[in-house]
Amino acid sequence: MDSKVLFKYKKLLLEEKQRILNNSKNALKNELVLSTDDLPDETDLAASEINQNLVFKLRDRERQLLSKIDEALLRMTEGTFGTCQDCEEPIEPRRLEARPMSTLCIACKEKQEHREKIYA
Repeated sequence: MDSKVLFKYKKLLLEEKQRILNNSKNALKNELVLSTDDLPDETDLAASEINQNLVFKLRDRERQLLSKIDEALLRMTEGTFGTCQDCEEPIEPRRLEARPMSTLCIACKEKQEHREKIYA
């Protein structure tokens, strides 16, 4: 993969990483604030707790995505970015544009999902 294309994917990864970090900062300021004074009854408290659990799950997914982005950036420095980790064939450019942190080509990803579906 030439350096111009690699730079394009690196830019996409860094932009996504910054977006996630900004979302996390906003969540700390706004979404995770819970004051029992604002919640007059148990129903309001329960609804607020459910909302906070959802926020925690979303932040955990974002944390996992940050890890995948960092791994993709590391693969760029190692020279393995854009290569399927299973079949070692190049990952299609359209797939990398849609999800630059991908580690599998479409065919291998479909096989993985099929196996997960069978054994789930």
